Amino acid sequence: MKRQKMTPLSLCLVAMAVGINVAGGQLALLFKLPIYLDSIGTILTGALFGPWFGMIPNLLSGIILGITTDLYSLYFAPVGMITGFMSGLVWKRWLSGRGITALKGRLWLWALAVSLPGTLISSLICSLVFGGITSSGSTILVQLLAKTPLGMTASIFLVQIGTDYLDRVISMLAVAYALEKLPAELKARLCRKEG
Repeated sequence: MKRQKMTPLSLCLVAMAVGINVAGGQLALLFKLPIYLDSIGTILTGALFGPWFGMIPNLLSGIILGITTDLYSLYFAPVGMITGFMSGLVWKRWLSGRGITALKGRLWLWALAVSLPGTLISSLICSLVFGGITSSGSTILVQLLAKTPLGMTASIFLVQIGTDYLDRVISMLAVAYALEKLPAELKARLCRKEG
């Protein structure tokens, strides 16, 4: 079985992915957006290096944000790790080498495949650990829906599935466009494997 070779260039890209996650997460917090924007770097790493390396950027950005500005990020780091793993699987299995047109045709399906496992985990974390109140702008939606007959748990899941899905659609489109613009030689250098 072949494993991914991590080169200095690959490590720099993983570090850049962490920076993209941190910047996106901070923008979403600043503007109280109902999406998170903290998984673009994670999905990019998963697309380039596969599922296992796709887990690294969100683990690191979750720790950095959790220590510095947003404690909630630390608790939700496993969700991002699952997102990185799933994006690596989706990209390597179905989207590798097909370009942006393959993604656009079934973006709804690929985004659902990437977001659903993490949504289940994030709903549990949000409900059991935080009672539905986090730093995200989606908390407002949860609190509004919780006053309906749905109750808190169903409200959290409905809001999470909607916001996670929208976030993954935007993130996957951003990654697909970025990958399309990368020079072929750079992509080849990043995706080399060693036997």
